[in-house]
Parts: sequence; structure tokens; C-alpha cells
Amino acid sequence: MTGPAKSKIRLENAVVYIHKEDPLTGSKVIHIDIEQKDLNEIIEPNESTFCAGKSGGVFLGLKKEMQKRAQELIKKLEKS
Repeated sequence: MTGPAKSKIRLENAVVYIHKEDPLTGSKVIHIDIEQKDLNEIIEPNESTFCAGKSGGVFLGLKKEMQKRAQELIKKLEKS
């Protein structure tokens, strides 16, 4: 884990869950949920991306369209 850096923007209020199999919620496989409203501005519902483990956490790779949306979100966050 590398921690804070000038080139990183911290997303506030992210909540991470390990979601167990649960017929009441429709969860059929164990998976990880990362819930944070700004993430849907980058990765839209039902889009897929690449995820890999890294020392101290995980890395989510972004496709070109997602990178463009991330750049727009960065501009918006830097203004506020």
C-alpha cells in the first residue's frame, strides 16, 4: 500500500463489503462491493473492468471510456 500522494484524490465515504451468498438479496456468489456514489460517474452500472491484487489492496484498471469519465470527475472534484 503506497498511501497518499499528490497524484491521488481521496474519495470520501467509500464503504466496502464482503458480500456473502444470500438468497434474500439475490447474491449467488461471494463478492466484494465497493459503494461510493462518485464511482458510478466512472464505471456505469453493468460495465466491466479489470481488477488485480496489489500489495495492501486491489487495483481497478479503467477502459478508455472510463478514463475519460474519470478525468471529468477529477476536474469536478478539484474545483470543489
